[in-house]
Amino acid sequence: MEIKKVGVVGCGLMGQGITEVAARSGYDVVVCEVKRELLDKGLEAVKGSLSQAEARNKITPEEARATLSRISGATSPDAFGECDIVVEAVVENLGVKKDVFQSLDKCCPPHAILASNTSAISIIDMARVTRRPDKVIGLHFMNPVPVMKLCEMVVSIITSQETARDARHFVESLGKMVVTAKDTPGFIINRLLVPYIFDAIRMLESGLASKEDIDKSMQFGLNHPMGPLTLVDLTGLDTARNIGEAMYRETRDARYYPPVLLQKMVAAGWLGRKTGKGFYDYR
Repeated sequence: MEIKKVGVVGCGLMGQGITEVAARSGYDVVVCEVKRELLDKGLEAVKGSLSQAEARNKITPEEARATLSRISGATSPDAFGECDIVVEAVVENLGVKKDVFQSLDKCCPPHAILASNTSAISIIDMARVTRRPDKVIGLHFMNPVPVMKLCEMVVSIITSQETARDARHFVESLGKMVVTAKDTPGFIINRLLVPYIFDAIRMLESGLASKEDIDKSMQFGLNHPMGPLTLVDLTGLDTARNIGEAMYRETRDARYYPPVLLQKMVAAGWLGRKTGKGFYDYR
């Protein structure tokens, strides 16, 4: 199947990035949000990202204008009626995602691939609420999408070979490297990352080291681009908690249970960069 038109559900941080890279790669993209103000905010962020790329000579002014001309916004999933692939990028909550996939199944053409950007939730749990479970797949893009090269493709036991092939070709056309994971809790990335981040939080919680020294140890001792606490501030503390809870429910492995400190920070509304405060203060 030739993919010509792309849909994106959600214009938050991940939806913005997926929208941008698809449009920069020549695809017509329609991005949908539940409220006009959220859509407008997300589209403004895409414009800002393109302006930054232009200022850094990553793209020309003509390429930036052409990219924006390929993007349209909507507040109803009915706008996905001509899309060949739709990528869901909403909150990491199975109930919300099931609602999205039921809606997409009704609105999208029969041939369309329905993909989730989830980083931990079971693909088959979303696929089974549709009438096309063979066309449901996971496409977990890394954050920030315009910068990071990797995409984790998650294939369930129902996903067809044709869907996996077409989804891979689509992702590679965006200039991304694809790794394939089975539909298991956390896939590849979070199977490794969540225990790493949670151990760093528990280390801070127990007073073994300061947040600065924990981050410096990984950044300058192991050559990581940033430490685990800076990283979770970037990705969102609520996202980390939700991922951990989803993985713990399936595995009952204590490594994935969110630390008490993380849960209390989320309850306080300290979610990281997006709220101005997490383990560090960004206000």
